[in-house]
Amino acid sequence: MIKYLLALVAALGLAGAVFAADAQAQVYAGIQAAIADASRPAADKQRDANRKPGESVAFSTMKAGDKVVDYLPGGGYFTRIFSKTVGPTGKVYAAVPAENMARRPQAADAVKAIAAEAAYSGNTVVINPPNANFTAPEPVDIIWTSLNYHDLKNNNAADTVALNKAFFAALKPGGVYLIIDHATAPGAGFTQTQTHHRSDPEAVKKEVLAAGFVLEAEGNFLRNPADDHVTPNNADAIQGRTDQYVLRFRKPR
Repeated sequence: MIKYLLALVAALGLAGAVFAADAQAQVYAGIQAAIADASRPAADKQRDANRKPGESVAFSTMKAGDKVVDYLPGGGYFTRIFSKTVGPTGKVYAAVPAENMARRPQAADAVKAIAAEAAYSGNTVVINPPNANFTAPEPVDIIWTSLNYHDLKNNNAADTVALNKAFFAALKPGGVYLIIDHATAPGAGFTQTQTHHRSDPEAVKKEVLAAGFVLEAEGNFLRNPADDHVTPNNADAIQGRTDQYVLRFRKPR
């Protein structure tokens, strides 16, 4: 009987592993389909080699049905991919803060146009919450911000300590906070956000952990050891090829 039970446990464990691998493969297939979608502009697809959206979105654990905040989405490069990844049962909130809209009324025009396209209108909504009191329309599974954290330090209206706490409150228990940004030289903290438009991942970790998050994983797939960390990220010599860190934080359940 003992041998039988051990064999049964082993078999169940193997079956679980096979199921988990199959589920993961399905998720990644969905992400790849979103990236290959014909609705994406050619200009976006030309950036895929450097931005590695497949690795980035998979790292975030995003899947069909998720509710996602794309915080400071810019031109909507990831917004389109998110929309197709989460599918008709999910939702993408492209969040352009009210403070940004006050400074530049056209700041949300690109994502408003995406949300109006038939390919994305079913699950993509543009929202304009204030940084000073961020809220989401509903509890969400993922809050994502790509290449923005350094800019938050340059915006007097954005208190990142308070904003991280607001993100924590907006996420469901077990939800993910995903940050990608241009890296400074180690130890630079936030001293280079204005001059080089970069941030120190260690300084970011300290702030986000203080809001109650747990650091779950760090992705190295966007790192570039050839980057000198002092060239501004928009300089011709490095633009699109900066050393970037990827941090996945999780709200405890």
